[in-house]
Amino acid sequence: MASKRKKQPSAPSGHSKLNRFLKWSGGGVFILLAGAGLTAFMGWQSYLQPGPLPTDQDIVVPHGSYATTLDALQNTGVVLPGWWNTRIFLGALALTRQDGQIHAAELHFPAHVSIKQTLWILRHGKPVQHKITIPEGMTAWQIQALLAAAPLLSGDAPLPDEGSTLPQTYTYVRNSSRKELLTHMQAAMTQTLKQIWTERDPDLPLASPQDLLTMASVVEKETAQPDERPLIARVFYNRLQKNMRLQTDPTVIYALTQGRPTLDRALTHADLQTPSAYNTYLNAGLPPGPICSPGQAALLAAAHPAKGDMLYFVASGTGGHNFAATLADHNHNVGLLRKQKASH
Repeated sequence: MASKRKKQPSAPSGHSKLNRFLKWSGGGVFILLAGAGLTAFMGWQSYLQPGPLPTDQDIVVPHGSYATTLDALQNTGVVLPGWWNTRIFLGALALTRQDGQIHAAELHFPAHVSIKQTLWILRHGKPVQHKITIPEGMTAWQIQALLAAAPLLSGDAPLPDEGSTLPQTYTYVRNSSRKELLTHMQAAMTQTLKQIWTERDPDLPLASPQDLLTMASVVEKETAQPDERPLIARVFYNRLQKNMRLQTDPTVIYALTQGRPTLDRALTHADLQTPSAYNTYLNAGLPPGPICSPGQAALLAAAHPAKGDMLYFVASGTGGHNFAATLADHNHNVGLLRKQKASH
């Protein structure tokens, strides 16, 4: 009698294989998957949560690799050190690569900036702007010295032509060239002077924009009061039209100092007799060039002087000046000033 063949067991289905594997591994795969999810969740939290930077700070992000960028951020407290934070930062950088390249610059980071915010700043933040102010009435030598002392600039600035830079506040980024910044200041004066010259009053006894610049520089040095500038400009124009010498002290001071040291004493009679093309007590007409860099207000006053027949002015003793059309009235004003000084 033929024996019956023993039936072979069928191959287990995929579902039963998984069940057997899970039974054999004790749920190890589930643990791995859960661990990966937890890691991703913790990474996401680290990406969004406030960072360790205690206060707002301007930070230089150097040229180089992602590693050098991260070093700078960790050394300055934007990103915490350690392998986990390094992994989160570099991972986030890679995953958001489509948002743009990071840039090397001096950038501003607010306090407690997150990694997400940090990456946005690295990609889209504007470089930190530093400021330098050129006050009205500075000489070329003083402006050169001010540029030399300004921090975070590179190179040297040449001595500019007198009056060639426009006094105002300028912005620059770290490591900008002093020479290039000075060129920008000079371009601002050129453009401003051109516009003001074009719009000047038509009856001024001036031959060129340079004459206007020279007149404005004298007006700038004569008074710091805005409302007096057009009046002083009128006095000087009236004198020019009558072929009278300007006899203005600031031109004598410039003749003595050439704009370098400050004259820390009153002018003497001998000073007024010092031979110089800039000495308007000895020479008729305007000095040969500006004696400082006048501001826009002084330029406008020189282009649009006040109306009147004033030929003289003298300090009032209260910060301003008294104006007169005749020598007799001027001498009276001088007497008032002397009395006031004597009373003190």
